Amino acid sequence: MIVFVSGGARSGKSDIAEQWVVDAAASSPCYYLATAEVYDEEMAERVARHQQTRNGQSETVQWITIEAPLAIDQALVEVPDGSAVLLDCVTLWASQVLYASRLCEEEGLALLANALAEARARSLYLVIVSNDINEALPPTDAETWRYLAFLQRAHCWIAAEADSVLEVVAGCAIKWKHQDWKHEKEVNV
Repeated sequence: MIVFVSGGARSGKSDIAEQWVVDAAASSPCYYLATAEVYDEEMAERVARHQQTRNGQSETVQWITIEAPLAIDQALVEVPDGSAVLLDCVTLWASQVLYASRLCEEEGLALLANALAEARARSLYLVIVSNDINEALPPTDAETWRYLAFLQRAHCWIAAEADSVLEVVAGCAIKWKHQDWKHEKEVNV
């Protein structure tokens, strides 16, 4: 099962995505694939806040973090078959592909395709989070357009491949595409 959760910055998408992973995991450990590279104090504070929130959810929920700023497909190999996994987030991962690696866009998308194929082949419950940054004013420079185009291309591909697609607005999830994972039937929303 693959679930794609997008929304604006600070919309509550990570909280909703985490809950989907916890629900899917039942009493098994939850895996967190972290794509963030901590470059400054603000990012360090955000990472710490997310970790504290996850660790304080419940005494019965155990989160195992795997750092995967780029090779998300290889990181999934560390996760046991049938596990629930949160990949947070594609927005940061896309910046790693374009600016911190020597990969071209096609190679980056191939990593993403490999990750989803790995998830499906191993019956992982994969929840993918990303920021929808296409709702603001259009960028005025070519490099920002390039990043936005790459990210939206990734979003469209993930949405097409996902079983469920959610958009989070003000902490509320809007289901654009949904398959009931408990009953494996298509639900029209």
